[in-house]
Amino acid sequence: MLFDPEIKRCCAYCEDSSDLDDRYVLCSRKGPVDFDFCCRHYRYDPLRRQPHPPVKSSKKFTKKDFEL
Repeated sequence: MLFDPEIKRCCAYCEDSSDLDDRYVLCSRKGPVDFDFCCRHYRYDPLRRQPHPPVKSSKKFTKKDFEL
Protein backbone atom coordinates (compact mmCIF):
# COMPACT_ATOMS: atom_id res chain seq x y z
CA MET A 1 0.00 0.00 0.00
CA LEU A 2 1.16 3.49 -0.77
CA PHE A 3 0.41 5.04 2.63
CA ASP A 4 1.02 1.94 4.74
CA PRO A 5 1.84 2.91 8.35
CA GLU A 6 4.37 0.07 8.48
CA ILE A 7 6.70 1.81 5.99
CA LYS A 8 10.10 2.37 7.56
CA ARG A 9 11.00 6.02 8.12
CA CYS A 10 14.17 6.69 6.13
CA CYS A 11 15.61 9.49 4.01
CA ALA A 12 15.09 7.47 0.86
CA TYR A 13 11.33 8.25 1.09
CA CYS A 14 11.64 11.86 2.33
CA GLU A 15 10.50 14.95 0.39
CA ASP A 16 13.77 16.76 1.15
CA SER A 17 16.09 14.13 -0.34
CA SER A 18 17.37 13.15 -3.75
CA ASP A 19 19.35 10.09 -4.83
CA LEU A 20 23.15 10.21 -5.01
CA ASP A 21 23.88 6.53 -5.58
CA ASP A 22 22.52 3.17 -4.41
CA ARG A 23 23.62 3.74 -0.80
CA TYR A 24 23.49 7.50 -0.14
CA VAL A 25 20.90 10.25 -0.61
CA LEU A 26 21.41 14.00 -0.63
CA CYS A 27 19.32 15.67 2.05
CA SER A 28 18.61 19.39 1.56
CA ARG A 29 18.97 19.87 5.34
CA LYS A 30 21.73 17.44 6.41
CA GLY A 31 23.78 16.95 3.21
CA PRO A 32 24.82 13.48 2.04
CA VAL A 33 23.43 10.84 4.40
CA ASP A 34 22.97 7.08 4.45
CA PHE A 35 19.89 5.57 2.78
CA ASP A 36 18.46 4.44 6.16
CA PHE A 37 19.11 7.69 8.04
CA CYS A 38 16.09 9.65 9.34
CA CYS A 39 15.99 13.05 11.04
CA ARG A 40 13.21 14.98 12.76
CA HIS A 41 12.36 16.87 9.54
CA TYR A 42 11.23 13.67 7.79
CA ARG A 43 8.16 14.04 5.56
CA TYR A 44 6.97 11.02 3.61
CA ASP A 45 6.83 11.38 -0.18
CA PRO A 46 4.93 8.46 -1.77
CA LEU A 47 6.35 9.26 -5.22
CA ARG A 48 9.88 8.41 -4.07
CA ARG A 49 8.90 4.82 -3.28
CA GLN A 50 9.46 2.05 -5.83
CA PRO A 51 6.53 -0.39 -5.77
CA HIS A 52 7.12 -4.12 -5.79
CA PRO A 53 6.79 -5.71 -9.23
CA PRO A 54 3.44 -7.45 -9.83
CA VAL A 55 3.33 -11.18 -9.26
CA LYS A 56 2.84 -13.12 -12.46
CA SER A 57 0.16 -15.74 -12.42
CA SER A 58 1.24 -19.22 -13.40
CA LYS A 59 -2.32 -20.27 -14.27
CA LYS A 60 -3.24 -20.31 -17.94
CA PHE A 61 -6.75 -18.98 -18.48
CA THR A 62 -9.09 -20.27 -21.17
CA LYS A 63 -12.19 -18.81 -22.75
CA LYS A 64 -14.33 -21.08 -20.54
CA ASP A 65 -12.98 -19.37 -17.40
CA PHE A 66 -14.65 -16.11 -18.46
CA GLU A 67 -18.07 -17.50 -19.32
CA LEU A 68 -21.09 -17.22 -17.05
